[in-house]
Amino acid sequence: MIFRFYARHPIVAAAEGNIPPFFHVDSAGRSCRKQKTTPLHPIKIASCFSLALAITGCTVGPNYQRPALDLPGGFRDLAPALSSNTASMESIADAKWATVFEDEQLQGLIRTALQQNYDIRLAAERVLEAQAQVGLARSDQLPSAGADTELQSQRQATSPIGPSGPPVTWNSGLVGATAAWELDFWGKYRRATEAAKANLVASEWGQKAVLSTLVTGVASGYFRLRALDLQLEITQRTLKSRQESLRLTTLLADSGSTTLMDQRQAEQLVYTAAAAIPELQQQIAQQENSLSILLGQNPGSIPRGKKLTAQSHPPSIPAGIPSQLVERRPDIRAAEQRLIAANAQIGVAKAAFFPEISLTGNAGFQSSALTSLFTGPAGFWTLTGGAAQPLFTGGKLRSNVKISESQQRQAVLTYKQTVQNAFREVSDALVAYQKTSEARQEQEKLVNAAQDASRLSNIRYEAEATSYLEVLTNETNYYSAQLGLAQTDLNQLLALVQVYGALGGGWQ
Repeated sequence: MIFRFYARHPIVAAAEGNIPPFFHVDSAGRSCRKQKTTPLHPIKIASCFSLALAITGCTVGPNYQRPALDLPGGFRDLAPALSSNTASMESIADAKWATVFEDEQLQGLIRTALQQNYDIRLAAERVLEAQAQVGLARSDQLPSAGADTELQSQRQATSPIGPSGPPVTWNSGLVGATAAWELDFWGKYRRATEAAKANLVASEWGQKAVLSTLVTGVASGYFRLRALDLQLEITQRTLKSRQESLRLTTLLADSGSTTLMDQRQAEQLVYTAAAAIPELQQQIAQQENSLSILLGQNPGSIPRGKKLTAQSHPPSIPAGIPSQLVERRPDIRAAEQRLIAANAQIGVAKAAFFPEISLTGNAGFQSSALTSLFTGPAGFWTLTGGAAQPLFTGGKLRSNVKISESQQRQAVLTYKQTVQNAFREVSDALVAYQKTSEARQEQEKLVNAAQDASRLSNIRYEAEATSYLEVLTNETNYYSAQLGLAQTDLNQLLALVQVYGALGGGWQ
C-alpha cells in the first residue's frame, strides 16, 4: 500500500501538463476544485486486511509425519541383571552427570568446560543464528513499509501564461509512506518459516549433543589421565623394588655367590622399568594438554581427585526402554528436526507453481496550498491487486520440487540411520561394561597369582634353588599383570561413560 501527499503550485502544474485529479485550470490560469473525495474509512481498511488474511489459509506441500521405526524390544546381549533393568522406565541417562561422576575434581573440570569450551560457545552462536533465520523467514509473511519526503522550490523566468507575464516561482513538497504485501495464499512463506523453526530446534538439539559429548569427553579424558597416573605409580614402585633386588644381586656377584649373568638379568629388569617412566610422563603431559583444550584453557597441569581404583561404578546399569532412546538422544532429535525442515521445503517448492498475489495502493492528500494539504476534501486513495503466474520456466520449478523431495527422502534415511547407530552404540557400551566387569575379576586373580609367583621365585633364588632367570620371568609377569589390571579398570570406567553418553545422558 502506498501513501503519497502532494503540495504544488497550480499554475506550474498546468504548465507541466501534470494536473492533479482534483483540479482543473480555467482560461485565466486559475485552478478550481473538480471533485470532492472522502478518505477510506478505517473500518473499510480493516475489512480489506481481514479479507486478505482470510484467503491466506491454504498451504501446499505434505504435512510432517514421523517415519515408522523398527524399534527393538530390548538391548541385545545383556546379562540377566541388565535385562531386568531394561524392562523398567529407569535409565542412567536420566541422572545428571554430577550424580554419575562422583569425583569432585572431575565435577569441577566439567563445570569449567561447560563455561569455557569453544565448541559449546560455537553451538550457542549457531542457535542464535538459527533464531535470526526464523525471524528472517517470518518477516516475509508481513507487509513491508517505508517512508520518503521531498521538498522542491523552482523559479521560471518565462511566465507560462504569456510573454508579458511575470516570472513564476513555485514550491512543491512530497511526504510519502509506502507499504507492500504479498499474500501467502499458498503457504510458501509459512512453509519456509516452518523449515526455519525446525532448523532452530535442530540447532538447539545440536547444542545439547555438544554438551553431552563434552561431558563424556572430559570424563573419559580424566579417567585416562588417572590410569596413566596409576601406571606411573606402579612403574615407580616396581623400579624401586628392582633396584633393591639389583643391589643384593650385585653384592652376591661380588662375593662369588652368584654369577655375572644373574647380575645382568637383574639390570635388565631395572632398565626396563626405568625406560617406561619417561614414556608414561610424556603421555601424562599430553593427556593434560588434551584436557586443557576441552576446558577452553591453554595447555597446563590438571588437578587430580580420587585414584582410578577409587572411582565408583555400579555393578549393573539401568538402560531404560528402547523407545526412550528416540526421545532422549540429542542427535536423533536433531536429525528429526532436519527432516521436518526438509519436508517443509517441499511445500515451498510446490508453491512456486501457483500465482503470486500482491496488494498495492496509495492514499493521501494533495492541494494547491500547503495550508489545505491535509484537509478532508483533498484526500484520495487507490487500492490495486495483482497476480503473477509463471508460464514457462524450462522445467526449473519441477526440478526444484524433485530436489526438495529427494532431500526429504535423504533426511528420512539419515534419521533412520541415526536411530540404528544409536542402538548399536548403546548395545556396544552395555556389552563392554558387562564384559570388562567380568574381565576385571579374572585380571585381579592374575595379579594375585603373579605376585605370589614373584615372591616364591625370590625365596627360591635366595635359597639357591633356582636361577635368576625364574625371578626375571615372574617379576616381568607381575609387572605386566599390574599394568593390565589398571587398563581393565580404565576400560570399565570408559564403558560406563560410553553407556551414559550412548543412552543420551549428560546434557540435562
